[in-house]
Amino acid sequence: MKKAEKVFFVDNLKAELKDAKSVVLVNYAGLAVKPQQELKKRLSDVGGKMLVVKNTLLLRAAESAGFNTKDLESDILTGQTAIVIATEDPVAPIQVLGKFSKEFVSAAGDAVPKFKVGVVEGSFQDSQALSQISNLPGRDTLLGQFLGTLMGTQYGLIGTLNANLQKLVYILSEATKKASA
Repeated sequence: MKKAEKVFFVDNLKAELKDAKSVVLVNYAGLAVKPQQELKKRLSDVGGKMLVVKNTLLLRAAESAGFNTKDLESDILTGQTAIVIATEDPVAPIQVLGKFSKEFVSAAGDAVPKFKVGVVEGSFQDSQALSQISNLPGRDTLLGQFLGTLMGTQYGLIGTLNANLQKLVYILSEATKKASA
């Protein structure tokens, strides 16, 4: 790239980083072109996108976007780095990355892509935390579980009250049978 193109690219990347709900850096070394295209398609389906960026340009864009670049130590910004930006759901692209890395293995036998670091809704996450986030169930499933937990106590109370009413009805029906006999 020429210098003017680099400045334009950094400005565009800075704007995307500021608007992002989550940003994840991954090492995509060993990922062939076809699987990489498949990953990009899956990410776009959940409102994310993957960009392959030079480490120096990424560092410049992160600094100008207001990210804490101390977190981007020299060992993190080495090798092949791709950036995954989520604009809608901050967790869905991370889950896609986790599932994808379990499905696709490089020629060396390693799972790819590998998490480096990320920022999810303003909170810095290391690779271990990102792996844990990727194993969470989907948002709808979590909301359903939460609703089930809230409603479980109410259903238990209703069941207990209904059982007592059923016992009363049974006792009254037995009493009327004995009285009529």
